[in-house]
Amino acid sequence: MFFVVEVETRRVHLAGITAHPTGAWVTQQARNLLIDLADRASRFRFLVRDRDTKFTQAFDDVFTAAGVEILKIPSRSPRANAYAERWVRTVRSECLDWILVWNDRHLNRVLTAYVAHYNTARPHRGLGLAIPVPTPSVHGDRVGALRDVDRIERVDILGGLIHEYRHAA
Repeated sequence: MFFVVEVETRRVHLAGITAHPTGAWVTQQARNLLIDLADRASRFRFLVRDRDTKFTQAFDDVFTAAGVEILKIPSRSPRANAYAERWVRTVRSECLDWILVWNDRHLNRVLTAYVAHYNTARPHRGLGLAIPVPTPSVHGDRVGALRDVDRIERVDILGGLIHEYRHAA
């Protein structure tokens, strides 16, 4: 799985999934990610990555051409890339440890649903319990206690593994 975490917002971008990653595959996923980000790619100043041999010079060149500086973490120092390591721990403990994944296509569906939940519904302590990609509220930005007429609905994600709660329309 190739993913990118925006440190400022904690937003996760799932770039690709394969059982057999190669340097060419990772480089192509980097190109695809930058195309998907379009104008937002200019907000990235740094890409912190480990020293895996799949991150070739061609991979680095894709980001360097977009004006992103590559920072390689020291060998055997996972704490130097704490945001990525934390995301891996979160996706495993909240999602993947509870699901039997059948194949790449199934993993892609599961992770796409989880990333959507993570980015648009899951509160983050590092953001003051905000979410990375706020969505417009049905009731606006009303602050205060719930009125008696307000109803909350539960939406099940991944077959009920994760629950989201929203104001009912």
